[in-house]
Amino acid sequence: MTRGQWGCVVAPVAGVATGVLGSVLLAAVWRACDVGVNGAANGLALIFYGALLTIIATAWWGVLIGYVGRRSLPVALLGGMAGGAVMVWIFVALLQVPHGYRC
Repeated sequence: MTRGQWGCVVAPVAGVATGVLGSVLLAAVWRACDVGVNGAANGLALIFYGALLTIIATAWWGVLIGYVGRRSLPVALLGGMAGGAVMVWIFVALLQVPHGYRC
């Protein structure tokens, strides 16, 4: 299997994992801070937010594996993990407290 083919396998899996992790962490924050109308409203919002994060993370992983991975696969994987962590951090930080509510 070539590195390009690995990228086609790794990028979607890593993107979905990043999106799920971000959604799970945000759901935990919302639960702890008692944010939202009810569980159904929060769940619907998380589906849309998580899907957006998944798409962005998949593109990030795909670019790194596709371009950087040709020269150094370990560097591409480390960059993907670091980028994924930053994306999840920003995702949770921006959406943690809607409407300025502080817990």
